[in-house]
Amino acid sequence: MLKLCGFAASNYYNKVKLALLEKNLPFEEVLAWVGETDLEASPLGKVPYIITDSGPLCESETIAEYIEATYSQAPLLPKDPLQAGKVRELVTFMELYLELTARELYAEAFFGGTVSDKVKERQRRLLDKYIPAFAKLAKFSPYVAGDTFTLADCAAICHLPLISSCTKIIYGEDLLAHLPVKAYLKAMSERPTVQKINADRKASTELMLSRSR
Repeated sequence: MLKLCGFAASNYYNKVKLALLEKNLPFEEVLAWVGETDLEASPLGKVPYIITDSGPLCESETIAEYIEATYSQAPLLPKDPLQAGKVRELVTFMELYLELTARELYAEAFFGGTVSDKVKERQRRLLDKYIPAFAKLAKFSPYVAGDTFTLADCAAICHLPLISSCTKIIYGEDLLAHLPVKAYLKAMSERPTVQKINADRKASTELMLSRSR
């Protein structure tokens, strides 16, 4: 049985967990906070990572691709190579350009820290460039890549709420508000898999914050 290691307050952990749930695969969750990870399995100490019968694997998108290649049921990538590429393209835009850019602001937005005005201004310029580019690719019809639930939705459901919340706190406006993100997330929240992700995330976040007090 696959072991998914990390903690459910992590959006990258939840992206992988959602893929596993959508494919209805059996897996065991192994709690591993940052600083308490297996460095043989995840050399940078990041989560998530998985333990398979053949060995460990880290980095969320690598794990998602492994799961998709290994388990054929409930496919999360289209068979058509170009359409599969479009799904991967969306994941790259959300993670490399949106989430990792917004992540520079999380310390102040979510964890009581402080981010300099210089960093805020730099990240705002980047987000003002990256979000319109993402908007050209995202479909939201009804899923982020089109008419089928894919790995792009696993990423969007876990990343986009953080980006919306973070930018609203830091800049006083949700920089994704001009996109149908709110309606999309509401529709996705009706899926039982997403309901489980959200409930587990809430519980894990409360536990994580209590650990830091």
